[in-house]
Amino acid sequence: MPRIYTLVNQKGGVGKTTTAINLGAYLAYYGQRVLLVDLDPQANATSSLGVDKYRIRGGTYDVLLGASPAAPLILHNPRLKMSLLPASPALAGAEVELVNELARETRLRRALEDIAPRYDYILIDCPPSLGLLTINGLVAATDGVIIPVQCEYLALEGLGLLTQTLDKVRQALYPELQVRGVVLTMFDGRTNLANDVVAEVQKHFPDKVFRTVIPRSVRLAEAPSYGVPVSAYAPQSRGAQAYAALARELLLGDGVSVPDIAPNPTATPSSQEE
Repeated sequence: MPRIYTLVNQKGGVGKTTTAINLGAYLAYYGQRVLLVDLDPQANATSSLGVDKYRIRGGTYDVLLGASPAAPLILHNPRLKMSLLPASPALAGAEVELVNELARETRLRRALEDIAPRYDYILIDCPPSLGLLTINGLVAATDGVIIPVQCEYLALEGLGLLTQTLDKVRQALYPELQVRGVVLTMFDGRTNLANDVVAEVQKHFPDKVFRTVIPRSVRLAEAPSYGVPVSAYAPQSRGAQAYAALARELLLGDGVSVPDIAPNPTATPSSQEE
């Protein structure tokens, strides 16, 4: 069975989607079968992988509403060896449409059950909110949540609220929900504040903070405009090397052997997976 991780943080701009895309790309490069699930109505993960969110023939909206199984909607990039269940702006209406549905919090988890055996890793990119879409992502996270945290003061304020939400989901829906790890992003070692934030996050989540820290990087910000992960856009950049290290750390922590190969994949436009 695959490992299913949900990337979550109700604060926007913390590098959540960037982490989902680039962590997934390097997991795939290191030999894992990877599916990225875009659960954000902004569909940034979809656009960042070169897919036009306005022209997809279906995605997570259709899956959550029961209009289609997930399998025929999955896109595959053969050069990145990475798959995507895309999102579209229609997903914004899903929370309202699901309100009166039975078992609305488990829609995504049940939808992934049929396709899960095809993959080694499934990464779910949640919206920057704590609504019903994110709840679906949390309940589907059979192996835990990964929390990207920006190394700035305001990012700390949301950790308490996020912790409360995780506790509520455990109590009401999914007692086994756990935190797999916290990823520190946008780190600038020249500032005392960044180092203070690192110390504070480690205090919040003892033994749960990944050793790999993601630095601020212009290349990470530029890569989505080219429709590829940073691994394909600027593999020698500090950001790319950091995400390669994060993927290796996650794999080793999960007991998966990592091949000793240089992180330098290439990319071509996505195609529809049969």
